[in-house]
This record gives sequence, structure tokens and C-alpha cells, in this order.
Amino acid sequence: MSPVELKAFKGRGELRAQPPLPVTRRTTLRGTLFGNELLTTFRRWRTLALLAVLAAVPILVGIAVKIETSDGSQAGPGGGDGGPAFISQITNNGLFLVFTALAATLPFFLPMAIGVIAGDAIAGEANAGTLRYLLVAPAGRTRLLLTKYATVLTFCLVATLVVAISALTVGAILFPLGDLTTISGTQISFTDGLGRAFLIALVIAASLTGTAALGLFVSTLTNSGIAAMATTVGLLITVQILDQIPQLHAIQPYFFSHYWLSFADLMRDPVYWDDLTKNLGLQALYAAVFGSAAWARFTAKDITA
Repeated sequence: MSPVELKAFKGRGELRAQPPLPVTRRTTLRGTLFGNELLTTFRRWRTLALLAVLAAVPILVGIAVKIETSDGSQAGPGGGDGGPAFISQITNNGLFLVFTALAATLPFFLPMAIGVIAGDAIAGEANAGTLRYLLVAPAGRTRLLLTKYATVLTFCLVATLVVAISALTVGAILFPLGDLTTISGTQISFTDGLGRAFLIALVIAASLTGTAALGLFVSTLTNSGIAAMATTVGLLITVQILDQIPQLHAIQPYFFSHYWLSFADLMRDPVYWDDLTKNLGLQALYAAVFGSAAWARFTAKDITA
């Protein structure tokens, strides 16, 4: 081939080298997909800000109770219009701040944080233009979706533990610790109470699995991370409003938030498991339904970003 022909041949693009695919954070090693996804999620400023807000809630509650009871009076009655459950017991035992903080964050702060992370899981990658690079071998769509969901579930657990640990620390600093009285009126040791606090944190984290699946499904419907996050949080707020309307009592047991506060039954002696099992079963149902919907949508989605 003459130099002229070679030049023309190159000009048509046949010998033009294809640019290499960019090496992304999660497509280099098959075994590190989940680990790299976790690292990426928890290094984002948005994630750290959400965790900081969650950690601040027990601090504010503890300081408020300390100021209110500085004259020897008791905090408002637990539950109802007097404040979150267990708040009246904080001055007697700082461990109750853990239960109070979890009860205070569960209706809004924790679900909102989960909704932000889950809503951004797929849509955020599409908006950033990195989603198609995550789907190259060895990461397929199903594996990527499962990894995203596992990452959101990990955030559920971490966020719940952040609230619990922050509350335990503040409670130990501001209030006495010791044996505590259950809702049933029996006395249990501080060690037993600490174990129940940890179990309550696990139950609350499990209570958010349905929310995580819902957010992940919404995230597969759009390429806008902000739209997915806003939609997920909006659905969470709407469902909780509907759960407070008496006229809807017939369908309220099917709302994913209906049995959230059943964790308080772990503070009974013996533990009352009826609503707890209903809650966990309902979360499993929501996770299965919206997880399947997310898989069906994501595997059939035309990835252009």
C-alpha cells in the first residue's frame, strides 16, 4: 500500500484506534464492586452531612431535656403530645435517650436520609454519565442493582447506629446510667437494656428496607438524581400523612410505615412480638415487590448515560 493510499485509508477511520473505556471506580476488580460502592457512598459530602444531622438529633434532645429538668422537674410524658416515647424516663436513666432519639428520628429524619441515598443510587449515576461504564464486564445490570441495594441497606444500618451511639454517648454524659424499668414495670439490668437498645436499632434498620426498595425503584425511572430523591421523600411524607387519617384505617396496616413504632414492644417483659413480626413481614413484602419492579425496569432500560 502506497503512502497516499495508507493516508486515505486512515482518513476513512478504519485504522483509527478506539479510545479506551475510562476505568471507573467499580469496574476494575470483580470482588471489590460492593466495597468500592460503599467507599464511594460514604465519602460523599451529602452522605456525611446526613449522618451529621442524624447524630445531632440526640444531642439536641438530650440538651433540651437537661435544660428542662434543671430545676428538678420531669420532662413531658412519653408519646402523645408530650414528645417522643420514653422521653419522661431520660432523667432517671440516660439509656432511655437512645430509645427517645430513635423514636424521634424514625418518622422523618431516618426515612428522609434513606430516601436521598436510595433515590440517587441509579439516577445519580445516570445524571453523572457514569452508569453505562458501570455496566461493562464484569458488572452486569442485575449485579449492579443488587450491589446498589446492599449499599443502601448498609446505610440504613449505619444511620440507625449513628443515632443510637450518639444518644448513648450524650445520655451517659448528661444523665445517670443503671438498671432500667421496662414498659411492663419490671426491672432489667443495664447490660440487658443495652442489648435491647442494640436490638431495637437492628429492628429499625430492618424497618427501612421497604423504603430502600421503593427509593431504588424510583431511581430507575428517571435520569435525574434530584427528581428521584424528591419523589421518594415526597412519597414517604404522603404515606405517613395518610397513615394518620382515621377514615383510612382499613388500608393503613398495609402502609410500610404503619408498624414502625412497634420497636417499643422490645421494651416489654416479655417481649410482645405480634406487631414486630407484622412490621418485618410487611417490609419484606415491600422489598420483594419494589425490588422486583426495580429489576424489571432496570434490566429493560435503555442506558444512554
